[in-house]
Amino acid sequence: MKPIPLLFTLLSLISQILPAQTPSEAEQIAATIQAGPEELRADATVLGYNEKNEIIALRKGTNDLVCLANDPSIAGFKAVCYHSSLADFMTRGRELKAEGKNRKEIEEIRSKEAKAGTLNMPKQPATLHVLYGKEAKYNSTTGLVENAQLRYVVYIPWATQESTGLPLKPMVPGGPWIMFPGTYNAHIMITPPTK
Repeated sequence: MKPIPLLFTLLSLISQILPAQTPSEAEQIAATIQAGPEELRADATVLGYNEKNEIIALRKGTNDLVCLANDPSIAGFKAVCYHSSLADFMTRGRELKAEGKNRKEIEEIRSKEAKAGTLNMPKQPATLHVLYGKEAKYNSTTGLVENAQLRYVVYIPWATQESTGLPLKPMVPGGPWIMFPGTYNAHIMITPPTK
């Protein structure tokens, strides 16, 4: 193997082994709020990550939008913004994950707690906005998250196909449908087609 290609191969391997650099608080805020509706971004609460990859409050907001930054330790990009009525649900999921619970266990525990009334769930539809992509990343020069797409998840606990009239799968590409009908975390999924 020639020296130059070998050097590129080694650099690529090293970059995959080394821990990801945590973006500055300003960069995390600028990237994260792009998941939420434009008119709510300036006053949203923003949670992000410190150098130890712990979730911290980056900014206290004054409206009902809460945004969580991309986890720099995971490949790709995913930032979310959600209505504050989903905060307990989201926080509980992160707590259980930190305890080492897998996805199935997390869902079982949260479902049991929601049925018992110890986990607060929204009393009205509440939206989670997801900005994501395997190749997506924040460009500090343009101030934009590039190569990302949006998904909308509208939580409506205990809703069913019968109570909403929604299909159980999209009728057209990107069309709304109900996922997990009849459960504590029933929600409308809307994933616009990629451009």
